[in-house]
Amino acid sequence: MTVTDNNSAPASNNPAPASAQEGRVVGIAGPVIDVEFPRGTLPQLNRALAFDIVIDGKPVPVLAEVAQQLGEGRVRAICLKPTDGLTRGTVVRDTGKGITVPVGEKVLGHVWNVWGDPLDMTAEEAAETAHMDRWEIHREAPAFDALEPSARMFETGIKVIDLLTPYVAGGKIGLFGGAGVG
Repeated sequence: MTVTDNNSAPASNNPAPASAQEGRVVGIAGPVIDVEFPRGTLPQLNRALAFDIVIDGKPVPVLAEVAQQLGEGRVRAICLKPTDGLTRGTVVRDTGKGITVPVGEKVLGHVWNVWGDPLDMTAEEAAETAHMDRWEIHREAPAFDALEPSARMFETGIKVIDLLTPYVAGGKIGLFGGAGVG
């Protein structure tokens, strides 16, 4: 995971929060959790929250992202892993930053999960990514004049789309269609 704290107690112990950057889970609805923090210490929107869920006696680190400030010391966050085993009272840590992903030439051509972990690399290659620059996923878009134009076309492999609506490589695209249409 991108933001973790290895010096944490297992969730089943539910110790009292040790600092102003820690809170407790007060509500769980599927992947959405409500966390109560001491007054005046609400995490900012898009901030990463970290906690552990104990499954089969092993702590599993979970990351959540603050989606809403509810007031009265509470925030609503969306967990990025299943919340099975999570209980009210679990200590949650405000990481102090947002979720980050690696950037640079080495990320090109590889598959990454939402936490910025490589999915198609050997252990040695993945270890090298720990030293890469990381950027938060919520940041200002680059200025339009800073973008580099590209004339290279992205081939989808669907002839009609490639002919009628060609896409430029390196940009964002969304292809929508019904089931069985290609």
